[in-house]
Amino acid sequence: MREAIIKRIDELQQEFYEISTYIGENPELGHEEFKACKVLTDTLKEHGFTVEIGTCDLPTAFTAVFDSGKPGPSVGFMAEYDALPGLGHACGHNLIGTMAIAAGIGLSSVLHESGGMVYVYGTPAEETKGGKVTMAEQGLFDHLDVAMMVHPFYQYKKSGTSLAMDAIQFEFRGRAAHAAAAPHEGINALDAVIQTFNSINALRQHVKSDVRIHGIIPEGGLAANIVPDYAVAQFYVRASSRDYVNEVTEKVKDCARGAALATGASLEISNYEFSYDDMITNEHLSNAFTDSLVSLGVDIAEIVESVGDTGSLDMGNVSQVVPSIHPYIQICKERHACHTPGFREAAMSEQGREGMIIGAKTLALTGLDVLTNPELLKEIREEFDKGKPTI
Repeated sequence: MREAIIKRIDELQQEFYEISTYIGENPELGHEEFKACKVLTDTLKEHGFTVEIGTCDLPTAFTAVFDSGKPGPSVGFMAEYDALPGLGHACGHNLIGTMAIAAGIGLSSVLHESGGMVYVYGTPAEETKGGKVTMAEQGLFDHLDVAMMVHPFYQYKKSGTSLAMDAIQFEFRGRAAHAAAAPHEGINALDAVIQTFNSINALRQHVKSDVRIHGIIPEGGLAANIVPDYAVAQFYVRASSRDYVNEVTEKVKDCARGAALATGASLEISNYEFSYDDMITNEHLSNAFTDSLVSLGVDIAEIVESVGDTGSLDMGNVSQVVPSIHPYIQICKERHACHTPGFREAAMSEQGREGMIIGAKTLALTGLDVLTNPELLKEIREEFDKGKPTI
């Protein structure tokens, strides 16, 4: 069956190249990925998947399933396909989405022998209001035995952790006045924002080293001679666990509350993006993925451990409800960071497309292991149950 999967993906390699290039040349922001959604779902339909578009009332989300008609586990592959403002696919999501459908199609070719079901989920807007958050909250992944995706990178990297994250917005409202003629009549909302930043900077001394707090001032006044009556600050608050993010976020909110009290401004607190949970890698599933990658000719010495990850992923929310992995596949030799023009070019390169095919094959072969190795599935489930968060 392994050879059949590899053969099927190889047969369709040119088609997958064209899809990833098309998505890369037509970048769409989160929840606007209509072209990407269409080309991915059309391809899945052509290869026997039953497809629902608009999953969880997200217009560019989809659920695709291939049912063997025989009992067996359910394997889920996650597709991402949103782009970045001004940078296009500088995070390589054109490759991620294509890898997911390629893996699903490859694995479906042997499902008549293995049994079970293969799902491909289209998960929009990972860069902002991650679709996986909504989908996980609505129980869409609860029936899966495993969930997997692969992210492009400049090296092979094992699945690791990510930081849980809250996106907090503070809106301060004061009272406008002439800043020279009658400043005493004003309440300065921008002062409240600046005081919030200063208080948060003082807070940094008293949090754990894994915490990241970073923010901007998207609105801070209209003119220098008017006391600003409206100002906004937005922050990301991150830490290695959801519990500690909750604790730090409350302290950050207290910084803003204190600033409002000190300046006399009113304060409204909201979340301007969804909260992401920390990624919990299932090590048994991760080891199976690494073994499959090595079986395809990748030197084990080239696969690095994932240590000290400081980004945030909506895949973290999936990992809280189903055994999951989020490893990285090499698409370039140069050390291009994600979210840069260099990485965007790598994601559109020949080496990028070759890495995408390796990633798709590895995902599909790992899925086959889950479908055909009951002992592996038992170990995956036991590990997940042992570390499952209590809510």
